[in-house]
Amino acid sequence: MSIVTLLPFIVLIGAMFLMTRSAKKKQQAAAQMRNEMQPGTGVRTIGGMYATVKELGDETVLLEVAPGVHAVYAKNAIGAVLEDSEYNRIVHGDDEDSDSDTVVPDDASSLTEAAEATDKPETAEVEDAAPKADLTKKSDTAEAAAEGQKDGKTDGETDAK
Repeated sequence: MSIVTLLPFIVLIGAMFLMTRSAKKKQQAAAQMRNEMQPGTGVRTIGGMYATVKELGDETVLLEVAPGVHAVYAKNAIGAVLEDSEYNRIVHGDDEDSDSDTVVPDDASSLTEAAEATDKPETAEVEDAAPKADLTKKSDTAEAAAEGQKDGKTDGETDAK
């Protein structure tokens, strides 16, 4: 046999070796991440649930999914171990970069009061002079009225007794 006929088989075997090696590295990294978990660490399960680790077993983890609510999961169900800042940002909505001086009003009154105070007579004249566009289709409303008169029924009426 010549090298040319063996070349496709060699390439195929090499590709399989590289794929299994990268998958094995990912599995080892995930196992190491799961072994580094400690009580109090924030985690995300493979289902997308965020929780806090309470206890670790050999093959299981006790997670606190809500205050006072505990669930037992397999260690393999942990998708990611999160840093405290990331966990707090996602779960509690904490934002380290936000300005604490910013105050958001509970209602829209502050927005309307500012708009009323800045109204000028010049803007009112411009608004009155410009006609407002009619966005309804006249032909659609006429067709609907004609269809309703055609059979003598309005929407929702039936022949049932």
